[in-house]
Amino acid sequence: MSGKRWSQHVTQTSDALDLEEGVFALEDPREIARSLKKSADRSRRRKSEPFRSAMSMLTFYINRAGKQISAEQRTRLEQAKDELRALYGRPRANPRGDN
Repeated sequence: MSGKRWSQHVTQTSDALDLEEGVFALEDPREIARSLKKSADRSRRRKSEPFRSAMSMLTFYINRAGKQISAEQRTRLEQAKDELRALYGRPRANPRGDN
């Protein structure tokens, strides 16, 4: 495996989640979140709770995609994080620390 493609290999062969094909290319952030939730909830191989596994995979993809994705797609994926939090009943992160 070439060093350039290791992140693609991880995404495709992750021991944590079996992702639906094309999940990160979906147009609707809610659909991305639903797909990740479905994969995480069904997985019996994940090492942490479903929410953490789904969020980790989404964050991993965003970080590894880097400059290869458009600003529009990055925004959509960041919105999917909020949708994922909502699906699991988790509060949105507050970066400023105020309520």
